[in-house]
Amino acid sequence: MDPIESSDRTNDNRTTDSDVFVDAPSDFDINYVDSHNMIQAISSTGVPCESVGYSHEIDPDPDHDPDPEHSHEADPEYSRESAPVMEFFGVEHRGQITSNLFLTSDGTKIWTPAVPASCTPVVGMVFPNWEVVVDMYDSYADKSGFSTRLGTHRIVNGVTTFRYILCNRVGKPKLKDYNSMDPESLSTSRKTRSNISDCKACIRTKYDPETGSYTLRTFVEGHNHELVSQEFMEFSKKRRKTDFSTHQFVHQLSLNKIGPNVAHKVQSSLKGGEHNVRGTTTDYKNISRSIRMFIGDRDAQLVLDTFKARTENLRNFFFEYHVVGHELKSFFWADDVSRCSYEAFGDVLAFDATYRTNKYRMIFVPFTGVDHHKKCVTFGAGMISDETIESYTWLLESFLKAHVHQPRLVLTDQDDAMRDAISKVLYNSSHRLCMWHIMKKLPSKIEGDILNNTKLCQKLHSLVWNLIIDKDTFESRWLSLMEEHGLSNHGWLNQMYAIRFDWIPSYFRDLPMCCLMKTTSRCESSNALFKVNSSINNTLLQFLMCFDMAIDRQRHKQCQLEFETNTSTPEFHNPYPIERHAASLYTVTIFREVQKEIDRSVHYCTIGQTRSVGPSKIYTVTFNATDNTVSCECMCFTRIGYLCRHIFYVFRFVHVNEIPAQYISARWRKYALPRRVYDIANRYSVDTSEEGVLRNEVTDTVNQCINRLRRQPNLLSSFLTELKDIKSRIFSEVPFNPDINRTPAIISDILHQPEASNSSDNPVHFTPTQVRAAAAAAVAAAGVSTSSPGATVASAEQPPVRRDGPSSVPRPSIPRPVRNLRRSSRLSDKSPTA
Repeated sequence: MDPIESSDRTNDNRTTDSDVFVDAPSDFDINYVDSHNMIQAISSTGVPCESVGYSHEIDPDPDHDPDPEHSHEADPEYSRESAPVMEFFGVEHRGQITSNLFLTSDGTKIWTPAVPASCTPVVGMVFPNWEVVVDMYDSYADKSGFSTRLGTHRIVNGVTTFRYILCNRVGKPKLKDYNSMDPESLSTSRKTRSNISDCKACIRTKYDPETGSYTLRTFVEGHNHELVSQEFMEFSKKRRKTDFSTHQFVHQLSLNKIGPNVAHKVQSSLKGGEHNVRGTTTDYKNISRSIRMFIGDRDAQLVLDTFKARTENLRNFFFEYHVVGHELKSFFWADDVSRCSYEAFGDVLAFDATYRTNKYRMIFVPFTGVDHHKKCVTFGAGMISDETIESYTWLLESFLKAHVHQPRLVLTDQDDAMRDAISKVLYNSSHRLCMWHIMKKLPSKIEGDILNNTKLCQKLHSLVWNLIIDKDTFESRWLSLMEEHGLSNHGWLNQMYAIRFDWIPSYFRDLPMCCLMKTTSRCESSNALFKVNSSINNTLLQFLMCFDMAIDRQRHKQCQLEFETNTSTPEFHNPYPIERHAASLYTVTIFREVQKEIDRSVHYCTIGQTRSVGPSKIYTVTFNATDNTVSCECMCFTRIGYLCRHIFYVFRFVHVNEIPAQYISARWRKYALPRRVYDIANRYSVDTSEEGVLRNEVTDTVNQCINRLRRQPNLLSSFLTELKDIKSRIFSEVPFNPDINRTPAIISDILHQPEASNSSDNPVHFTPTQVRAAAAAAVAAAGVSTSSPGATVASAEQPPVRRDGPSSVPRPSIPRPVRNLRRSSRLSDKSPTA
């Protein structure tokens, strides 16, 4: 701190008179001048009005109701009759902040800001609206070195008639009493800090109903605390106040599992330094906490309401949930894109239990497959409370309600409950174990020395993932490999060999699309995509938003591949027409696979002579020229869905220039999905509302202008001036609305969820008896059957669009109330709203 100048130094802009209250003179005209939030009072002579003394006010308002806690009028020390006698002591400098220091008769120090007269409030100023008042005093406080807060106000007929703006250090500190005889009073409490000092600095404005303006009635200038240097003003409460965009930024990053600390660092990098960031890391943590508090015990209710709204507003959306008593046990959902994807690619299905995605420890079960680009695609998803046969049975039955037909092949891990549920529900499907789940256990089952110092791992993977060899070849190679590495008596490997019929492809080569088992197994590993986005601390609503973002990323990648397929021409390796015909049929990914077969048919295949590949050397191809039917002993078309090199060689030999229609698998073709699945409306993490679209467009437009003005500081400065003019006009035309800037209102807009209701007829908590009675009444009113005593099953489905007319599938109402399992996240009995 710079030294205080001696008290004998004069101050041209201050007075030490004991009479410190100044009434506006009769010849004083108040003019409002707005130039980028600069407010100035000009006297009739054109000279800026000077701040005089400690406190200024117009004659007391007869209707004025002073604030008993914050107003200086309620304190005798600051009353008109007994204003404090102050003596000018000197000028104090703190960095760029200069203040005048006064001493009262009792030795109390009073600091008054030494700022330009054009920035200082003047009693009698007139402001067009309340926001301009706040901007004026905040600007003054920022230059003076203190922060502000709103104080007492009076509302008459919906209009604020008067209001205080106070120094944020107003109020008297509360001291904790310690009793040496009471051990509890001496216990360690939370370490907190207090910056209140009973400061009286404030302004008071009064509303004029005739003009709709606000007049500055009272201005208390002095502070009983030191003013803050400009270097530290970035930590003031006003500078730390987070707005809608900051809340949205923290929330969006949290959906990608980026916490508040990293979010603050990212924002600091984007804004050019931490001094340009609104809020500290603690404020960012408070945003995350506020979002969870906003959801609170309405979590399950909000999730069900969200699905209910999607059912009513989106095409072909399916949703079903299961309630026991008042506990939400499980739910399943699938949208139009998922249902279309299953219709096209549902021949092979994999589902797997994924943990640690929400704070209720509910188990997430995504249903996945492989699309026509050989990428993972999601057919639907569910949440269950436990891994019992009953839970998996309910989940699979819900899956069948959404998708109707059963898959050819189902892949799961080694869970017994899954196996029993599949045999009960998906009885027409072939059930096999996921190869990826088994092979990922290899490092934990075999000693590190054997695995790291030998080629066992490489050989084992090559053997297991081989899709061509038959079962006899597999068995001989397996036994030879075990004997070579001394693992013939290894317990886990012998156990896996005993169940080889359930997971080794050599034992079900005759199953259609069995080779997708390898790709689908990798898709199960991609379920980590959902886990990466979510966190064990997330509510169900937050998990749903994380799921939406992960699905949108998956669908965006699919859309990108579709674009590349439809707008590019692959490079051809051979002059044969059948290669070009294949390029016109298949996606780029599948065409490259088919092209390899065509290439090998040219280089490696001849009639009556084959290239030696293991014990099997000869593949017999049967071709009927009458109807172009063909078959090969390698069964490539059965296993994977496109023709092999051996058949392509025969086609070339007999001059077949196009792939016969019966051998063109629909699942690998271009345009396998209807165009509507690529619509932006199917991306749930994207704000497609009119306001959201316009907000993004405004941001993009400003950024484009900034990019165009790079290296042109003069034009950039002019652009900034124009933006400030636009800001001033907007702030003048659109009054500040405190209701929509409350934290709950901001979070409500971000989550697109209603704020909690405090109405007594919409209780949040119930006793068990009340919950059971309310649920039973809801079930009876909806006419929904129960699957067990106290259990409720409800479904909601958007009727699919049919060519023969609108569907008459009923949509039963969703019973209320239910809550989350294991933690009390109870639902209200209010009907869901869209």
